[in-house]
Formats: sequence, C-alpha cells, structure tokens
Amino acid sequence: MVKKAPRRTAERILEVSLDLFNRFGEPNVSTTLISAELNISPGNLYYHYPAKEELIHTLFERYQQNLVQLLNASDGVRDVEDAWFFMHSLFERIWQYRFFYRDLNDLLSNSRRLETHFQWVVKQKTQAIESMLLGMQRAGALQIDSREMPACATSMVVVLTYWLSFEYVRDPRHALEPDNAALALLRGAHHVLSLLAPYLQAQQRQHLMALAGAYQGLVKAP
Repeated sequence: MVKKAPRRTAERILEVSLDLFNRFGEPNVSTTLISAELNISPGNLYYHYPAKEELIHTLFERYQQNLVQLLNASDGVRDVEDAWFFMHSLFERIWQYRFFYRDLNDLLSNSRRLETHFQWVVKQKTQAIESMLLGMQRAGALQIDSREMPACATSMVVVLTYWLSFEYVRDPRHALEPDNAALALLRGAHHVLSLLAPYLQAQQRQHLMALAGAYQGLVKAP
C-alpha cells in the first residue's frame, strides 16, 4: 500500500490558523500559539509566513475565491427552494471563515489591503443578490418594482454580512461554537429570505414558511 505524502507545512499552518482564529478570535491568537499547536518552531512558521498578516491575507484570498465561485450560482436561482439552498450555502461558506465576520472592524482598520478586498466582496454579494432577485422575478416567483430592487438587495447583504455578529452578541460564549452552527445558519438564511416575503407570490411565501419550519425541526430533533 502506497503511503500518502505528508501535507505540506504551509498548508497545515493555514488549516490550524483558521481553526484557532475561528475558535478564539484573530486578536487572541498569536504566532507563538499557532506554532505550539502545530508543534513546530516559530522560525519554521516565519519561514512560510513572515507575519500573522500574511496568514490572514492568504486565508482571505481563499475565502474570496471560494465565495466568488458560489456567488456565480445566483444566476440559476428561480424560486424559494433555489434561494433557500443558495443562501444557506453562502452562510456555510461564511461560517468556514467566520473569524473575518466576528473580528471584521478590527481586521479592516488594521489592513488597508483587507479593507479594499472586503469592499469588493460586499459589491460582489450585492450584485449576486440582485441577479437572484431578477431571476426569481422573471420566473414569476416574486413581484418587485425595479426601483425597489437595489434597496432590497442591500438589506439582504447587510443581514448576510452581520448575522454572525448578531448571533455573537446574543450569546457570546456559545454562538460561534461548532455545535451551534446548524441552527445559527438556518436562522440567518431564514431572516435574509424573510426580507423577500412582501414580494413573494403567495404560494412561494407559504413554501418559504414551510421550509423554515421543516429545517428548524430537523435541527432541534434528537
């Protein structure tokens, strides 16, 4: 049996750093802690990433690439069922890199590069949501005046971007723990899509309510 080649140190550093940042928050994680968690010397860490900022930027580039691939799927959303799956997928991607959203203000104030890139991400999210709304409108799932669409899309992006911050404020000790992820993401997807309720065709509105109830029931079931 052929043994698998060991993962490269640089990749392991990224994986462990992401886990620690998500668990404890980026400001609370030092390169010394990352080195200790990996059982490598600080010098080995610095060889691959000379500063913690390089780790953060590399992780953000990965998040950005993955997010853009997902946002491109907005063109295929035609009804509430599609929108629910799309929105939940967005929240899952955000959850994977949740430290960016938990520590957003600090990260942006400390990095002009990150600030610029995150502004671009917000713009891409907004365009994707507008594309989703257009697709649902053309399919007859919702009726919305074109003049209302930008404001609706922006409101959805605001909730999408700050939902995990809201969850954290509600329960700082537990909200961002993995055991609470499923319900937090379902709540987020539900609240974002609830902004569409006034515009949804009646049957679609009922379907949204049914989806929210069914998925929340699955999460709460033993």
